[in-house]
Amino acid sequence: MPTRRLLGALCALALLAAPLAAGELQMKLRFQQETEPQSGQYHRLTRDEAWQPEKTAIIVCDMWDLHHCQNAVLRGQEFAPRLNDLLKQARDAGATIIHAPSGCMQKYADHPARKRAEQTPKAADIPADINAWCHKIPAEENGTYPVDQSDGGNDDEPQQHAKWAAELTAQGLDAHIPWSKQTDLLTIDAERDYISDKGDEVWSILAQREIDNVILTGVHTNMCVLGRPFGLRQLSKNGKNVVLMRDLTDTMYNPAAWPFVNHFTGTDLIVSHIEKFVCPTVTSDQILGGEQFAFAEDKRPHVVMVMAETEYETAQTLPKFGGDFLGRDFRVTYVYGSATDPNSLPGLEKALATADVLLISVRRRALPAEQLEAVRKYVAAGKPMVGIRTASHAFGLRGKEPPEGTETWEEFDAEVWGGSYSNHYPNGIKSMVETVEANAAHPILRSVTREPFPQGGSLYQTAPLADGTTMLLAGKIEGKPAEPLAWTFRRADGGWSFYTSLGHKDDFTNKSFQRLLLNSIYWAAGLEVPNHFDLSKPAPPQRKG
Repeated sequence: MPTRRLLGALCALALLAAPLAAGELQMKLRFQQETEPQSGQYHRLTRDEAWQPEKTAIIVCDMWDLHHCQNAVLRGQEFAPRLNDLLKQARDAGATIIHAPSGCMQKYADHPARKRAEQTPKAADIPADINAWCHKIPAEENGTYPVDQSDGGNDDEPQQHAKWAAELTAQGLDAHIPWSKQTDLLTIDAERDYISDKGDEVWSILAQREIDNVILTGVHTNMCVLGRPFGLRQLSKNGKNVVLMRDLTDTMYNPAAWPFVNHFTGTDLIVSHIEKFVCPTVTSDQILGGEQFAFAEDKRPHVVMVMAETEYETAQTLPKFGGDFLGRDFRVTYVYGSATDPNSLPGLEKALATADVLLISVRRRALPAEQLEAVRKYVAAGKPMVGIRTASHAFGLRGKEPPEGTETWEEFDAEVWGGSYSNHYPNGIKSMVETVEANAAHPILRSVTREPFPQGGSLYQTAPLADGTTMLLAGKIEGKPAEPLAWTFRRADGGWSFYTSLGHKDDFTNKSFQRLLLNSIYWAAGLEVPNHFDLSKPAPPQRKG
């Protein structure tokens, strides 16, 4: 190997080992905190913790050799090699590894790791219900469970599933319960590891080894990882500092069930529920270094919606819109303005680090320098932008001096949207929205009515538009010049933007506006705008937990 490549490889190895080199695990715990009590809106935040490896355990939940859902098997096999690498590195650093392939203890009856678990002295403080499944903890009463898994969550195609069941039966297995052991893709260290699926045994292992921190990984998050006697709920409610490793897990969720989203979006929804009500989450790169794991089939662009305005209530309308229409093809993150500091968008920098589309609904906010710099950096990279309503004056204070420690971007409208917002007509004067016929074939207008329709709020005065814009919709008031209402813009940095001054809460009830906004996000992400899209969403099941 040439010297340069050898040095590069050694540097890479040093970086991989860096999380443990100082004798501590430098963990970044992600959690969600309500913006204010009873708001139903959450900031996605992180906090740093330093964990001693010898005070840390990793529990591997139900990484079975087989499953009645073939897709579940394939996904488990995909992330198992990285999980195995993580277990080795953590084990060598002094962490305790507990393998928990539930219902398979007979297979390991004579295994030293199973004997070690059985021979662990019973702890004096074993919780009364630790050997029972836990289907809900009190904190979860504050939210609606985010997916319907009542069908078992099998996402195999019918023909695929029938073929898989036949293969399992031909092997002499019960096609409904084919597992008998943990996957061979994970190594069980006979000298150091434990094997147990019992709540009291796992609790006793943690007690004997004086373990403070517990990581749960494996499958399936919405069922076993949450509910098992050694799962997230039991450990959280009984006081353990427990986290989910969110990139080395999966769900049993069928996209044919409510909320009718992509399988990976279903997993994201469960992870979000856990971060709000159960415990924080972490990722494998915090131990292994490099990048966190992502499934090869998860190709969803990441849409970040930033909401910080009060007049039009987009903190309510946009998340509902995203939940109803974007979960099939996108990963969506919501960033809200702080309820206590009008000039802060908590979680913005982290969200923008992986954003593919940035949607802005902000009104006259100055931001801390690091937050505004994150927006500037995103725009300068030529990435796509979508703006609605007050996004034309998102980061400007009409030339007023910003509060100490904050900055403005007064040219945001001109530089990012290509607009010239100056004011708006009185609220009582209604305008009509009309298509610019010369551009009617633009994909953003696909399935948007060609008939004039009323605007929900006041008409913004946005003319003149900059060079590089293509006007799609105009707003008209009798006796007044037409105003640009929706357009695209090729920015100086080479990136594309879409802006519309629509976005009043009444606009969100209009199917043409819904379709316009939906189309703009597909277009911004570089995806084909669907010819047809169901804008009538069934209500969620009336149940909790």
